[in-house]
Amino acid sequence: MTEQRQHAMERAWGDLVAAARRTVSDGLVVGTSGNVSVRVGGTVLVTPSGVPYDRLTPRDAVGVDLDGTRLFGDLAPTSELPMHLAIYRNTSAGAVVHTHAVHATAVSTLLPELPPIHYMAASMGGPARVARYAPYGSDELAENMLHALRERTACLLQNHGTITYGDTLDQAYDRTAQLEWMCRLWLTASAIPGHAPTLLSGSQLREAEERLRGYGQGHA
Repeated sequence: MTEQRQHAMERAWGDLVAAARRTVSDGLVVGTSGNVSVRVGGTVLVTPSGVPYDRLTPRDAVGVDLDGTRLFGDLAPTSELPMHLAIYRNTSAGAVVHTHAVHATAVSTLLPELPPIHYMAASMGGPARVARYAPYGSDELAENMLHALRERTACLLQNHGTITYGDTLDQAYDRTAQLEWMCRLWLTASAIPGHAPTLLSGSQLREAEERLRGYGQGHA
């Protein structure tokens, strides 16, 4: 490994650990649940299985290739590795975030799809679908997830949690946080007896998607 690539790996691992710790501080996971990964070329850096994120050090870095073969690291990779690798093999994702966020998991037990209650659904390709339940860590779950992710960058996992991806770790994490917020919003609005929340139409979501493409700094 060249010195330049080594530095890239070290930076990516540091960013990954920071994001994993943030999932705990933001209340998106409890204990060692959930997992985070980042792709650097043909290598996928991923959180190890069953290790508290506040204990992770540079020596704990785990890297696998797109087939799941261990390239370096002494710790076993997350048990949810099949989901992460399925996304990398089928999309241009640069990072993946999986959580057990409370409100999103609650919605996953109630509906086949999160209703379009807010325009930020457009930033993920449309309303988040719910992937059919399968045992954690299984190839079946990875397949169900890919089905739910068609033309989407986020989905709910039935009775399990959420998974999102993005070009960068920041983008993937932001989608995770936005998805949890929208699930909380829908649950809150739906809890008022005798009322049903208004929902956005397909054309309204498409308009929002166009506007979001020009959102932020550096745009006219």
